[in-house]
Amino acid sequence: MLRQIARPILAAAAFACLSGFTIVWDKPASETGEKAVPQTDEARMAAYAQENWQNKVVPVIEEHVVPLAKLRGLVAESADKAGEAYGLRPEGEANPWNFAVSGEGKIVGAKLKSRAAKLEVDTDGDGKGDVTIQLGPVIRGTALRDAMPFINFTDFRDQIEFAKLANALNDVAHGRLSLPESDPTGETAHFEGVFTLRGDAASIELVPTKLTIGG
Repeated sequence: MLRQIARPILAAAAFACLSGFTIVWDKPASETGEKAVPQTDEARMAAYAQENWQNKVVPVIEEHVVPLAKLRGLVAESADKAGEAYGLRPEGEANPWNFAVSGEGKIVGAKLKSRAAKLEVDTDGDGKGDVTIQLGPVIRGTALRDAMPFINFTDFRDQIEFAKLANALNDVAHGRLSLPESDPTGETAHFEGVFTLRGDAASIELVPTKLTIGG
């Protein structure tokens, strides 16, 4: 039996030698030593954001959230004192403060047919929007990333990867929102989210982590 099996194999090998061909026998994938295709920066940062959102990001926001009206009063007195009491920022005094805030107000404008969809909310009753709630999917800024004390630049490869982490966190925030299907102008928005302090906080651009319209 062994001779009968061996003869075709030897014949094939001999033919290959005479013809100038080389026979390469197939091997199982596990024996080829092939490496898995490496993940892209976007994929790795998306996974990181998802994995850390509920256990780390949400607790930071809940621990530091402050009513927006109260924060504005504190910032009017001293931005640094407000920051020391409620602020979050990467190490270094040159970095701006980020704050987690809650609030509500009347929606005075809505831009929904855009990848950078947003709501303009009047929280102080003057009829003008003073809080821009970014709905996305395109959300600007790095407030969410920079407000997280467990995220350090030195833990990442370079500035490019670090920037993609900010985008990934914004993507998670967007994905957890219940977005309005029709124009909500005139209704009340109840929100919670994070923003980077620019100036006196009279007008802010918010990355929302919670949003309810109406009620």
